[in-house]
Amino acid sequence: MIHPTAIVSPDAQIGTDTEIGPYCVIEANVRLGDRCKLHSHVVIHGHSEIGDENEFFPFAAIGIKSQDLKYAGEPTTLIVGDRNVFRENTTVHRGTVEATPTRVGSDNLCLSYSHIAHDCQVGNHIILSNNGTLAGHVQVADYAIISGLTAVHQFCRVGAHSITGGISKIVQDIPPFTIVDGNPSTVRGINQVGLQRRGFTNEDIRALRTAYKKLFLKKDTNLAEAVKALDPALAGNVKVAELLHFIGTSERGVIR
Repeated sequence: MIHPTAIVSPDAQIGTDTEIGPYCVIEANVRLGDRCKLHSHVVIHGHSEIGDENEFFPFAAIGIKSQDLKYAGEPTTLIVGDRNVFRENTTVHRGTVEATPTRVGSDNLCLSYSHIAHDCQVGNHIILSNNGTLAGHVQVADYAIISGLTAVHQFCRVGAHSITGGISKIVQDIPPFTIVDGNPSTVRGINQVGLQRRGFTNEDIRALRTAYKKLFLKKDTNLAEAVKALDPALAGNVKVAELLHFIGTSERGVIR
């Protein structure tokens, strides 16, 4: 179903039962999956590969070229999974170089005016709230929540099951399972409510809370020393081990 006012390139591929509403523009090299819905005034540029059952609200601009000054005009890509919702005025940009497409997984909710910049790697079941902004090369793991007006600096990582407070400034990596808030941001605790909703066991939540106290609340030691001093039995918990691995692989440093 394509509205007569929509402009759809003959070189675009449109899936079965996809609806394209009034005044939408679909450029060449766009591939839209099955059962997608574009309400009105949606623009999708190529090369963009969009999966099934994605919904785009008015004035969403998807697959626009990178704003990176290094971008030299070569064909770059955006890859989007299934069942995502892009609300009004959402912007998602393609990668800067051909080898590194921007990727958005599945079952994500991007609220109005949210922005996913070039080369971002966004996982699944993520909420990017109103005016939430991901700069270039940001990685967001599954089930993270970026609250309204939060800005994430380029090359930062956002850990799984974490949540930011509104209007937070993120310039280092957000540890998984935590609540981060403020400007400058600090870790405020374990995201206990979120973990319970995701079905984490009480044992895992208790282990993460204990690890949080030992890693983030000790003011007389740095993070590397706190990690070394952690009880081996506590470090052996699967979720705590995931937290420690995230800390150990950080390149920008971890918010503390």
